[in-house]
Amino acid sequence: METNPKIVPDSVIRCPECGHTETETMPTNACQWFYDCKGCGAVLKPKPGDCCVFCSYGTVACPPIQIGDACCT
Repeated sequence: METNPKIVPDSVIRCPECGHTETETMPTNACQWFYDCKGCGAVLKPKPGDCCVFCSYGTVACPPIQIGDACCT
């Protein structure tokens, strides 16, 4: 029986300012609160109620959320 669920390490993050997308590997031991868009340079911050930029703008939630833990609390 597997005790650790499979974590999806990569997420495609989409800039709400310019629409640029980039595949990024998420940190597994910390939340990422800021992200510099590689398209327009905008600094992305989490939306209210989200713990990190991947939960706000990514295609996959951050690793702590994926395994059912609270993120950075």
